[in-house]
Amino acid sequence: MAPPRLVAIDLDGTLLRSDQTVSERSKTAIAAARSAGVDVVVATARSPRSTRALAAEAGIGGLAICANGAIVYDLGHERVVTHTPLRAATAHRLVLGLRERFPEIVFGWEYELRFGSEPAYEAQRSSDWWPRPEGSYPPCDPLEWTLPMTKLLARLPSVDLEHLLIVAAELAGTDASTTLAGSAFVELAAPGIGKEVALERLAADLGLGAPEVVAFGDHRTDAGMIAWAGHGVAVANAHPAVLAEADEVTASNDDDGVAIVLERLVRQ
Repeated sequence: MAPPRLVAIDLDGTLLRSDQTVSERSKTAIAAARSAGVDVVVATARSPRSTRALAAEAGIGGLAICANGAIVYDLGHERVVTHTPLRAATAHRLVLGLRERFPEIVFGWEYELRFGSEPAYEAQRSSDWWPRPEGSYPPCDPLEWTLPMTKLLARLPSVDLEHLLIVAAELAGTDASTTLAGSAFVELAAPGIGKEVALERLAADLGLGAPEVVAFGDHRTDAGMIAWAGHGVAVANAHPAVLAEADEVTASNDDDGVAIVLERLVRQ
């Protein structure tokens, strides 16, 4: 294929190694791509809150697709460019429906750059799970939360996440989107939210179409983006749903899979 004009890269499980760092080889490959005139953007499930430092470590600036596409964030100016939140009433309905099906389920949520959660969610935190983000809202029942949510996080360690995703999708219907971005929880957001939607809009703003875009990913939330891009690349450790959509499978995140492909594309 011809060298791309735009490259979208997921973070966790794709660019980031298992120790949550960006390899020197990946940094060099990204810098070379940008020097060659390729626009490189982050496309992550993460909040802008944690995306900023990771993007800086990788040498990526400009706009970032965050929260699975619910937010587009300007890394340089540290501001939210677009935000499409889930209505509070819809979030409340989903919480009630999931609690009825799974009484032990707990919830966290994001609102722009800040995190919220219920006390039962906080009680599950342990040394092997990430700490409570600085600046978080005081814990409260999600039914008492009156603002919209960038995304609602449903956590239930005792149930297979794929099963929880199916149930959540049935309850959501057309009122919300559902996905998996990792092994901790099901993520629910406004209807129509997806990395591929945000990426298509970003590309259009640059005067580009899918054939000029390369996308890298590893989990269910990346499947649509991998399918939409002119060249979708899955890392070797990717979820089967992503592998099924990929035009190419590269090495794993721990073996510099993103860098290997970027190096080849920029040489062409």
